[in-house]
Order: sequence, then C-alpha cells, then structure tokens
Amino acid sequence: MQLRLDAADRLVELIEERRGPVPADEAARALFALASAPVALARSLLEETVRADARLVWRGDLVALAAAAGGELPLDAARFVVFDLETTGLSAGLAQICEIGAVRIEALLQTGSFETLANPGRPLQRVVSALTGIEDRDLRRAPAVPAAVRAFLHFGGDGVLVAHNARFDMAFLDREVERLTGQRLAGPVVDTVGLARRLVGGRCSLAELSFRFGTATRPCHRALPDAEATGEILLRLIGLAQERGAETVADLCELAATKARRIHGKRSLAFGAPERPGVYLFRDAQDQVLYVGRARDLRARLRSYFRSERQRPAVEAALGALERIEWRVLGSELEAGLEELRLLHELRPAANARSARPDRYVYLRRKGDRIVVSSQPSPWGPIAGRRQAELAARALAGFTGAELCAALPSLRLKLARLSRDLRYEDAARLRDRIAALEVVATRVERLERLRRARLVLVAPAVEPGFRRAFLVTGGRVASIRTLAPHEPVPSVLPALEPSYEPEHADELLLVDRFLRRPPPELEVAASRLAPPTA
Repeated sequence: MQLRLDAADRLVELIEERRGPVPADEAARALFALASAPVALARSLLEETVRADARLVWRGDLVALAAAAGGELPLDAARFVVFDLETTGLSAGLAQICEIGAVRIEALLQTGSFETLANPGRPLQRVVSALTGIEDRDLRRAPAVPAAVRAFLHFGGDGVLVAHNARFDMAFLDREVERLTGQRLAGPVVDTVGLARRLVGGRCSLAELSFRFGTATRPCHRALPDAEATGEILLRLIGLAQERGAETVADLCELAATKARRIHGKRSLAFGAPERPGVYLFRDAQDQVLYVGRARDLRARLRSYFRSERQRPAVEAALGALERIEWRVLGSELEAGLEELRLLHELRPAANARSARPDRYVYLRRKGDRIVVSSQPSPWGPIAGRRQAELAARALAGFTGAELCAALPSLRLKLARLSRDLRYEDAARLRDRIAALEVVATRVERLERLRRARLVLVAPAVEPGFRRAFLVTGGRVASIRTLAPHEPVPSVLPALEPSYEPEHADELLLVDRFLRRPPPELEVAASRLAPPTA
C-alpha cells in the first residue's frame, strides 16, 4: 500500500511540474525508470495507482489531476461534516479508532448528528480509558472499525470535512477509507486549529476556543461532544472569515492553511532535483544565501520542506523569502556533509544559526594554577558553548591532571558529601558543573582519538565508476582524491602534527558520525584508530 501511495504522490508532483496532464508513456518512464514504455504497457502499469487515488483521473491516454469537489461552494450553501475521533493511541500506523462523533451543518445550521463506538479488536490502554471514560466492556458489542467508518461516510456523504487538528484525525480516517475503498478522500478539509490561529490568534486548543466563544457544549474527550463544540466554533470562525472577505469553501481552506502549507505554492522551485546526494542553497530575490543543507536524496529532502507543517522559525523565515534553490550533486552523503561544512564556514547563512560556528568555539587551557576558558586552540577543545566551558572550568578548580575525566570521581564524591550535609544549593551548583564537565570530557576524548587516527574512507564519486578517497590524518581531512576505475586506494598517509583548529574539529566529528553508523556505500579502506583512553 505504501509503495502505491508513494507512486501516487510522485505522479501528482510530475503533473504539477509539467503544469498539465502527462502522457501515460512519459509518466511510466518517470515513475518506473523505464527506457521506453508503449502506451498500452504504460496504462497497465499506472492503472492501479490512478484508480486508487482520487486526486488522479484518466483523460484519454493522459494522466491528469481531478478537480477537488466542493471548493467553490459558497459558505452559506456548503454542507460541513464536523467530526472527531477517539483513538487507542497517537500513531495512525499502530493505533485504532475507538469512537466517532460528528455533526452535519447545512446553510450554517446544525441539521444532524452521528455517534458510534468502534471495536478496535484490542484492549484499551489505561491512560486512554482514564482520558475518555471508555471501558473495554463498552466496546465489546460495538461495530468493528471498518463498519463504523462506513456508517460515518454514509452520514457525511459529500460534505466538506472539518476537524480540530485535522491532520491527526485525517491520518486515521484516510487509512481506514483506503482499506475500505482502495482510495483516499480527495475533497477539501478544514482545520479549525489553523483557522483559529489565523483569525483570532493566541492559544487555540479546543478547550480554550470553547471557553473563548462560550459554546453550549464543552469538550470532554468524547467524540460527539467534541464534534459539537468544534461545530459551534466553526460557525463563529466562518463569521470572522466572512468579515475578511471569505465567500467560498476554498477561501476558508486558504485561511485555515498553516504557514508551511501556504509555502507549498513554492514547491515548483524544487522540481527537477535529482535523487542523488548533494548540498542545496536557498537564495532570496537578491541571490543571497539564506540557508544551506545537505541530503542523501536531494529530491526527497527538498520536497519535505513544502509538505511539512512544522519547521523551526529560522527555516520558516528562509522559506518565506525563498526565490531560488540551487543544488550541487555529489557522490556520497559524506562528501555532501564536508561540502556543507565548508559552505557554512564560508557563507554563515542566517537560518543556519544553530549549525557549527567555529568563530564562537572556545577551549580550556591551563593558566598558572587555574583552568581558564580561552579562544586560543588547545588539546582541550574546541567546545561549542562558552557557558558549558565556563561551568567545566569551575569544576576543575584546583585540578592538576592531564585527563579531564580523571577529575570526575572526586567531584562526584564531593557532590555526595554536600548532599549528606544538606548543603543543597552548593550541591546543585556542583551538579551542574559536573554535568558540563562530563559533556566536555567526552567530546575532548573523542576528538583526541580522532586526531591520532589515520583513516582512508572510500565512497562513490559523481562520475560513474569513479571513487573518492578521503584521507584523514593529523586531526583533519587532509585531502580528497578522485580514484579512476581499478585505481588502488592510497595505503600510505603522511604523519602530520595534530590540528586543533575548530574547522578541522567539525570535520572530525562529521567523520566520526559516519564511522559510528556507516552508510552501505562507505568503505573504510585503511584504519588506524587510537583506542579509547582508560
């Protein structure tokens, strides 16, 4: 089933990219990587995908998008079906529906209601029973989930579906409808969360909106009361939307769209991205770089920005100003990671503020009898956070050893003594310093091992048949070489003095992540990795 859904999504994107219906043979070649596909063969390959997805239709031998029904209906003439589900868990892939409640609104008046329990075929978790008040004994004689969903679809007919946090409820409903009919629901869906955020702002939980609007029914984590409360909230929100000029269901859906969903209109900027590793740069109207990222699959990664409803604020701002996406295809994810680091150090894009900033790194070093925080490179670093480094330095006051970890046992004993003596404030300060020192010591030990290592990592190059050899020695990626087919991998690495520069530390930590969880295409051709210190 998942393969079919993925194929349908790719087919929808292909039609959008071509800005119109696509010939069956062209669509089959794109989806199935065929060198050629006669029309009859193409139709047979695509038939199940098109038939199973309500977004797609045949226009002769062309695959086209079906028009969404109900989108242009005037608000006062539309039929809304406001529904709520109670489920056995939060994941649509693992949990089941256990109750469905709905109200039907026509001509902006409630005209009917629907309520049914659904037997999920498994015991309810205690937390679900405590939240909803539904017990296992209540579900034993309830219809099975497919029968309950079928009854709900009959009640709803061709109405416009409405739910509070619709993404959650639609995930469960779509899964069951797919099992029943082989198709997903294709009509418009209104999310009262997004609509409320746009029209009234503030916190928009169902309980808070119910209190704000003074609904006659108060939500109580049961499906029908929650649906009734949502229906009352919908009517109030429709009134506010009409004040802003909304006239149709499509206008309402546009207002309800989250920011990421509105950014969906820019998805054509990612059309043509290959399914290859590489780096990508978001650029604004002045061609300034807003954000830099890397991907194992450029196409999938770039598509995700225009589907996800949640990006961190800096990336959301970059997407809002986005005018062009530049991508550079590379041979492997490792090479893409190293190129991303180089670009981050060189360009310092604003939306990558959480990424590595070598100019802000600090080190611990000895100054007389004290351990101080310094910007001068030393074996004790680099450390990404100055505050963390300062706490670790305070923990090391009076410490004379050469290994940071050696101070931890005595510090833990001191912490235990302070707790026994009821000196809780002193104990809390020391606890925070010990926690910072543990993080710093682990990082320093890992970096020191890597600085003493000599490695040759081999991964595919962009050119077919060629490979890229990454030579790691002296605490840095010393060189990257392209190897022709059948060319031997370098076996002799120069013995370089360890580097403590922050840029090189970022490279080492990146290499370390790939050594810990190597992708299948990465080969460690030569390795001399220092053992961990005792």
